[in-house]
Amino acid sequence: MSDPKPKPNPKEYTSGGSRTMTTHEFWETQPVVQLEDMGDTTLPEGPIQPPTLVSEVRQEPYNLREDYEWITCDMKSDDMCSEVYNFFKDHYAQKLNCNVHPSKEWLMWALCPPGYHQSWHVGVRDKATKKLVAFISGVPARIRVRDKVISMANINFLCIDTDLRSRRLAPILIMEVTRRVRLKNIWQAAYPSRDVVSRPVTTCQYWGRMLNPKKLIDAGYADLGERMKMSMAVKLYKVPDAPSTPGFREMGPFDVFGVTEFLRNYLSQFGIAACFDADDVEHWFLPREDVIHTYLVVSPETSEITDFCSFYTVPFTISDSDSRNPKNTTVQCAYSYYNVVTQTSLPKLMNDVLTVSKQKGVDIFYALDVMQNASFFTELKFRRSEGAHLHYHLYNYRLGSPLNPSEVGLVLW
Repeated sequence: MSDPKPKPNPKEYTSGGSRTMTTHEFWETQPVVQLEDMGDTTLPEGPIQPPTLVSEVRQEPYNLREDYEWITCDMKSDDMCSEVYNFFKDHYAQKLNCNVHPSKEWLMWALCPPGYHQSWHVGVRDKATKKLVAFISGVPARIRVRDKVISMANINFLCIDTDLRSRRLAPILIMEVTRRVRLKNIWQAAYPSRDVVSRPVTTCQYWGRMLNPKKLIDAGYADLGERMKMSMAVKLYKVPDAPSTPGFREMGPFDVFGVTEFLRNYLSQFGIAACFDADDVEHWFLPREDVIHTYLVVSPETSEITDFCSFYTVPFTISDSDSRNPKNTTVQCAYSYYNVVTQTSLPKLMNDVLTVSKQKGVDIFYALDVMQNASFFTELKFRRSEGAHLHYHLYNYRLGSPLNPSEVGLVLW
C-alpha cells in the first residue's frame, strides 16, 4: 500500500550570498544533538545552549535574495488563508503523484491555537509577482520532557515552491522562524522531519488501514496484493456498520474539563508528552467538521469518561494524468491523534473509530506507532507504510538516550 503522505553566522549563509550550506552542514551549526553524539551517555540532559536576553536577539530579519521579501501571514484573514491553502495544494508534501492539501479550516485549527503568535507564520514572497514562494510556521506548546514542563515552539509546515528547491531557502526559513521564536523568550522547539539530519528523540512509523480499497486502488493510491481480487479486498477491509461500545458518543463542550484531567493522567506515563490545559483541549479536541473528530466512552452508571479517541482528516489529490480513474482524484485520509483506554480494549475502541471514520467518508486511516497504538495494528489489519517514517527532534534540548515510540505521548505532523 502506498504511503500518504534552527543559528549559523549570517555572514556565512545568506540565500543570495556566495556560499550556501547543505542541510546537513546547516544542522551541524545548530544546538541539536549531533549524529556523532549517538551513544555518548556522558553528555548532560537539558538545554544545549543557555537562553540570552531577548534584547540580545537579532532584531532584523535575515537577508533574502533581493528579489524576495519576508511577509507575516495573517491566517485569520480569509484572503491570506486562501493563498496559503492554494500554495500548499500545489507544493506541500508531494509524494509520487500525491499532493496533500489541508483545508483552510484545518490550517486555521493547526496554526491558530490559544496564545498563537502571528509573527511565527513566516512567508517569502516574490517582489515582482507577489507570489508566495515559501512558508514555515511555529505554534506555542507546552511539552513535558521527563519531569520538566517546557514552553516550546512546534515548528512545522516548511514548504518551498517546487521550482525553487535548489535555492537553499530552507535553512534561512528555519533561521528566521527561530529568530522570531526567540523574540518571545522561547528557547526550545519540537519539530518532525522525514530525513535524519541530527539525532532524533525517536523515529516513528506510519501504519495505514484501508477503508475504501476499491477507490484507493482505482485512484492508483494503493495496489491489490498478490493473488488478491478486488472483491476479496473489499471483504477483508470491511468495518462494522455502527460502533459497538456502550456509551460511545461524540465529545461536547461540557466534556472539556473531564477530558483535560483524563488526558493529563494518561500522558503522565510517557518520557515526552504534550501538556494540555483546558483551553488547549477545547481548541485541539472539540469536534470540527472535516478537521478534528473526538469521541468518548462514558460510563452509564457514573457518567465518568472511561475511554477517549480522536483523529483528524486531511485530503490528498491524485494527479489526473496518473490516475487509473480520473473521477477518483481525491483521497480522504484520517490520522489517529490521541487515544486513551481504561475500560475498553484499545483494539475494540479503534474498531469503533474506523467505523465512524468510514461513515465520514474516510478512505484510509493512518496511525503512528507512538503511545500504545502498536497494540491494535495487527488485529485491525493495519499495514506498515513502507518508507513513511517521521523523526521527532528537539531543538536546543538534549536527552541522554533516544526513546522508543511507545515512550512518547506526543503527536507531531
